[in-house]
Amino acid sequence: MSSNTLLKKPVKLALIQLASGSDKAANLSHARDKVLEAASAGAKIVVLPECFNSPYGCQFFPKYAEAILPSPPSAEASPSFHALSSMAKEAKVYLVGGSIPELEPESKKYYNTSLTFSPSGDLLATHRKVHLFDIDIPGKITFKESEVLSPGNQITIVDLPEYGKIAVAICYDIRFPELAMIAARKGCFALMYPGAFNTTTGPLHWRLQGQARAMDNQCYVALCSPARDMGATYHAWGHSLIVDPMAEVLVEADESEQIVYAELDGGKIDETRKGIPIYTQRRFEVYPDVAA
Repeated sequence: MSSNTLLKKPVKLALIQLASGSDKAANLSHARDKVLEAASAGAKIVVLPECFNSPYGCQFFPKYAEAILPSPPSAEASPSFHALSSMAKEAKVYLVGGSIPELEPESKKYYNTSLTFSPSGDLLATHRKVHLFDIDIPGKITFKESEVLSPGNQITIVDLPEYGKIAVAICYDIRFPELAMIAARKGCFALMYPGAFNTTTGPLHWRLQGQARAMDNQCYVALCSPARDMGATYHAWGHSLIVDPMAEVLVEADESEQIVYAELDGGKIDETRKGIPIYTQRRFEVYPDVAA
């Protein structure tokens, strides 16, 4: 697959490793400031972290949840929806709005939901976290999102007309390579993962997962974390990073609040796929194509 059909022209990507607290309005205002800062540095695609508008934790999801359906919601029903739309429009960027806790009014179910907006402030895509974070590492961490959240049921591919397609998924979704492989084989030049790995799994697998998905699929991968807050009940790993199609980490944050940037170039995808031509070497007569 030629890069001409993937990334149409180079683009600057920004990941905002945001420090958020318990005040939703303050979090939204702070996110706006950082999105505008990223845009002023030339970024055209900007990503916020998982649960950027609230603390992360099962005990917080119901309190901070917003109803985004029917769409568009009222400002009262979803202040975060309107804040993200306004940020994207004001900054003139494609904004992957991290994720927010969502309440579906009809079913009364909660979701972990990412909203992507265009530079005109229009909603382009909604991704509900497909794989819920249910883990139990004895003596380290136990967390069960499924106690409160319901899973989404779709792969989310977003068309950015000037650039091409990206895929959006959330945190634990990255551990399931099928999601990434299908998105890549459907022509995405980048996989975007707002995520909040913790200080147990982060040092083990955060960077490794980003590099693995990039290596498997020969496209760009971006992982955007909240900044670490040791005063919170959940300690995010941080280390937001951008990986190129050869699985080289182009930029990586530490654990503090910061913005990291990288230039994405379709030529790098093309060069990688010509040099290591796995796209023409797959043996679908031996194993099935998960994207079929």
